[in-house]
Amino acid sequence: MGFRNDFAWGGVSASYQIEGAAYEDGKGLSVWDMFCKQEGRILDGNTGDIACDHYHLYQKDVDLMQEMGYKAYRFSISWPRILPDGVGAINEKGLDFYDRLLDSLLEANITPYGTLFHWDYPYALFRRGGWINPDSPKWFAEYTEVLAKRLGDRMKYVMTINEPQCFIGISYDETVHAPGIHFPIWDTLLMAHNVLLAHGLGVQAYRSLVPDAKIGWAPTCSAHYPDTETPEDIDAARRAFLDIDAKRPFWSVSLWNDPVFLGKYPQKLYDLFGQYMPQIKQDDMKIISQPLDFLGQNIYNGHAIRADGKGGVEFVDRKKGYPYTGAKWPITPKALYWGPRFLAERYKQPIYITENGISCHDVVSLDGKVHDPNRIDFLNRYLLELRRAADDGVDIRGYFHWCVTDNFEWAKGFTERFGMVYCDFETQERILKDSAYWFRDTIRANGENL
Repeated sequence: MGFRNDFAWGGVSASYQIEGAAYEDGKGLSVWDMFCKQEGRILDGNTGDIACDHYHLYQKDVDLMQEMGYKAYRFSISWPRILPDGVGAINEKGLDFYDRLLDSLLEANITPYGTLFHWDYPYALFRRGGWINPDSPKWFAEYTEVLAKRLGDRMKYVMTINEPQCFIGISYDETVHAPGIHFPIWDTLLMAHNVLLAHGLGVQAYRSLVPDAKIGWAPTCSAHYPDTETPEDIDAARRAFLDIDAKRPFWSVSLWNDPVFLGKYPQKLYDLFGQYMPQIKQDDMKIISQPLDFLGQNIYNGHAIRADGKGGVEFVDRKKGYPYTGAKWPITPKALYWGPRFLAERYKQPIYITENGISCHDVVSLDGKVHDPNRIDFLNRYLLELRRAADDGVDIRGYFHWCVTDNFEWAKGFTERFGMVYCDFETQERILKDSAYWFRDTIRANGENL
């Protein structure tokens, strides 16, 4: 059976991580622009001011994607590049850039998948309270309308929001990401609710202006998998996958996806934090649970789970010397089978893997090439599991590799290389890695070469 004939093979990026041009052509400040100015926040004191200079070199990057045979490209739009103050006056030069990018992609027969928000929140809105402000969902809807009116004729596949787990949990709870300020649980729960409302209002806004758009969103997760394929371990893994951890509640699948697809928060959230939950108005859940066309899910790894024999779950210790990536993330290919399977069971949506990939210690070798056998092996293992999910009836629509080019990896600066394209951040030279050619062959074979 394998992958569908119209399977969307492609790569993914995020505006702040690649564009650069942080202070050009009328762009406003984002929370990441300000976060990177703070000493000690980013490894080696780096910033995304220039990054991969994609703002000026986008045509070169599109040409490389075409050379790699990409059928689709998922990118994000910089909110403060479009609306420097977050709302109000439109920056036409910002829209012009995305106009050119979309036209270039379509000319190369690459289908654009636009993510409306991937963490670079307008600093002007942050100073008005950001996601804690009750008007924040309306701000996002206003921004979405601007994009739909100008870009909606060509941007037919859209994700509203990327990884709320990170820009709420890692930013306002763990403080590792911008703006890096710790808020108490009652405030972060309110932020989460406003993010979900923003998503819902954004769906309404885009769909009203672009009726033929295919709309989803792109949360992330740890995709836990059963230690053995016994019914007991499978059930334990499913429960662990959908659970809410009291210590890291925002890193949850169900906290974010249940409201969007089931129209309610999971009971476990109330069990843990009922006294801190925000006031939910009459139409809130109706707004949040707007009908979607797909679920985009970012999956990198998970943990083996087994039943403990007493009705509970047990996280299986990773074996000594377990395989891990350059970023020290565990390599767990089964996550790309069980994650989509559990998600499809619960939410009954077509699924795109909107991010998956590996950081490797890539170097330009003496022959001038970048040899990354670890990445090829990683992708082969994970894609075999994804193909197995498709074989077992999970409606998998596409796979987006994180990322196209090496880029600014948030708090890690330029120390993690996730790309299929090597980027020299001083000269901006691009080099296709061995994995890029392997991926091109895999796309041509629609995964039958795995």
